[in-house]
Amino acid sequence: MTTKTARAVKTSTPAPSGSAQERVDETPWEALASICTVLAVLIFIQTFIAQNFVIPSGSMEPTLKVGDHLVVDRVTLAPPAQWIKPLVYYREPHRGDVVVFIKPVPDQVNGKLHYLYLVKRLIGVPGDHIHLQDGTVYINGVAQPMGHAQGTTPENFVEYLDDFPAVPAASQPDATEEWAVAEPNYIKDGNLVVPPGEYFMMGDNRHNSLDSRYWGFVPRANIVGRPLFNYWSFKTPEDEYDQTGVGTRIAWMGHIVLHFFTDTRWERTFHVIH
Repeated sequence: MTTKTARAVKTSTPAPSGSAQERVDETPWEALASICTVLAVLIFIQTFIAQNFVIPSGSMEPTLKVGDHLVVDRVTLAPPAQWIKPLVYYREPHRGDVVVFIKPVPDQVNGKLHYLYLVKRLIGVPGDHIHLQDGTVYINGVAQPMGHAQGTTPENFVEYLDDFPAVPAASQPDATEEWAVAEPNYIKDGNLVVPPGEYFMMGDNRHNSLDSRYWGFVPRANIVGRPLFNYWSFKTPEDEYDQTGVGTRIAWMGHIVLHFFTDTRWERTFHVIH
């Protein structure tokens, strides 16, 4: 019997035309298209899904601190679009929600009008009758738990803030002219009545918060989203984000680099917002 042994025959395969380097190189136009695609995805995410938000003031302390960097959900509370409604979860804003919204009255900065993004706690929904007595919020005649809000003491009591709306907004220099004129139209039996399609906002730091008590209601369309969690918190002076000079900003960036580990509030990292 003759045994045949199979041998592997090495054959030469023709090399593909062009070198490997030539095959992976992309033209400048292809590179530009790739960059534009990435930018478009990032813009879509920031516009419609999630957005970075930095806390610039202490109006929501102790819930949110100056220098907190938040991820904001822009889907759940957004006014629903019919074409995508079956694909995502929407709900109406609830009392107690911490929300990001566009301030209904623009601020004037360097002679130009700016509509600012703010973050406050939603206190009143359409139809609610609201008043404060000694710092306690009453909604439809029922006293509300303080939750995270700053308490009122004899030392920090301010009649306009703590017995709202007993004192007219027209008497307050920080109240907007529009609100001073409109406020009496919404007061009934000592309560402020929230109109349809509008919401009443207050900061948790109730004695250091310019909120609906000073500029009125927030339209539903102005509500942008709700903060989900704090992804980074850095000790920051309250006036830092008011600085606009290039030199000041560069100095602050250098400060962050030098003090990143010591001034980061590690205990607030990934802290869920309630």
